[in-house]
Amino acid sequence: MMHMTFYWGIKATILFDFWKTDSWLSYILTLLACFAFAAFYQYLEKRRIQFKSLSSTRHPNPPPRAGVSAPLIPKSGTRSAAKAASVLLFGVNAAIGYLLMLAAMSFNGGVFIAIVVGLTVGYLVFRSDDDGADVAAENPCACA
Repeated sequence: MMHMTFYWGIKATILFDFWKTDSWLSYILTLLACFAFAAFYQYLEKRRIQFKSLSSTRHPNPPPRAGVSAPLIPKSGTRSAAKAASVLLFGVNAAIGYLLMLAAMSFNGGVFIAIVVGLTVGYLVFRSDDDGADVAAENPCACA
């Protein structure tokens, strides 16, 4: 039977039936894995925001030279590649965020704390120096 309230203990099932902890070693490794995935989520979020800002920046066109006409369709290979990378990272980030949410819903107190601390440390290391580059992307929910 799955727990429906927070509990403290080393016996937990995380995400899959085969991911069960039954010893201190397996529980600590599980907590480290949750911490690492949460911090990795913040790293991917930073990369996604960087690609998004790269794809949305408009580079001024150089002034046309005499006798050369400007093309009707500007070359945007870099922007489209950055946009594709941003879209791909959004999907990966959403999947990791939902998996973190489901792991937290195991209702194990240690797993919950490991995920929250991992998100916090990941934000501190990877995203605290953004200087408000993209305030709209700021969302404390790991699955947003």
